[in-house]
Amino acid sequence: MHARRVVLNSRPGKNGEPSPGNFRLEQITLTPDLKDGQVLVRTLYLSVDPYMRCRMNEDTGADYLGPWELSECVDGGGVGVVETSRCSALAEGDVVTSFNWPWQTHAVMMGSSLQKVDSQMVDGHLSYFLGPVGITGLTALLGVREKGHVTKGANQTMVVSGAAGACGSLAGQIGRLDGCARVVGICGSNEKCRALVEDLGFTAAINYRSEDVSARLKEICPDGIDVYFDNVGGSISEAIIEQMNRGGHVILCGQISQYNKDVPYPPPLSDKTQEILQSRSITREKFMALSYMSKSEAALFELSQLVKSAQIKVLETVVNGIENMGVAFCSMMKGGNIGKQIVKISD
Repeated sequence: MHARRVVLNSRPGKNGEPSPGNFRLEQITLTPDLKDGQVLVRTLYLSVDPYMRCRMNEDTGADYLGPWELSECVDGGGVGVVETSRCSALAEGDVVTSFNWPWQTHAVMMGSSLQKVDSQMVDGHLSYFLGPVGITGLTALLGVREKGHVTKGANQTMVVSGAAGACGSLAGQIGRLDGCARVVGICGSNEKCRALVEDLGFTAAINYRSEDVSARLKEICPDGIDVYFDNVGGSISEAIIEQMNRGGHVILCGQISQYNKDVPYPPPLSDKTQEILQSRSITREKFMALSYMSKSEAALFELSQLVKSAQIKVLETVVNGIENMGVAFCSMMKGGNIGKQIVKISD
């Protein structure tokens, strides 16, 4: 049978911005004969995420992430349905997901590499397995719980950067549900600011492109900042840390402002910011959901309940067609999405 796939056509260069031309669409033929343990899957949804920028380099800078190889099929988070199975654990019609799903319309995969999921967990919104009830949701929930030290009734203020993105939009809502008195989001457009406050229940939002972040934080956070969920790094993070209280906590989730630069992860801070962290005993440790997989089953169940009861609202930006994977990825890297950026591959 014929399928289409996306391969890495070229690398953007360590300090370059990615472009859709870095990806190439190819037609391939899949063999109809499955081996024992294999399944043929039809892809429903694929995810594009900021960490993928590191995989475009020859060296990802992270020991847990391999680089994408030139002229090889690109992969990432995906969800699909089993069409044919020679794996005893999976039957035709099962919905499955994987963190290493090839960017193909159909694919032959080992059943053992796939996780079967129950569509009732997401009320049939299968793309949610790539967002709020998947690794993105785990990152937000476990990040806040393991590194944020939110205490109900403690009148804490939380700030989230990249707040209208897939992870930030969830992290702010979880901070609010867990007891933060004030949750402030930082994002890059007035439309995103409106969505954060009106749709997701953030206390306030700051458009970093048109407002003075430091001045606005002083107005909105008169008691200082206790918890900072950091998705962006760079000058915005330094402005936030400057207003953090003694004993505060930085949840170091991502540094998207630095991903097109050749710097180590996490990127070094200025001497001034480093001094603030030390003198005020503020914790800032790298956070990775993969380090807490023993807690993932309970966390995913909780996320499912929060989404189904509408205590967490989900924002998605959906693009159609495998031919638009590169366009969707580059748009997401520039902040073109509100909530999780998803590409719908088939019905």
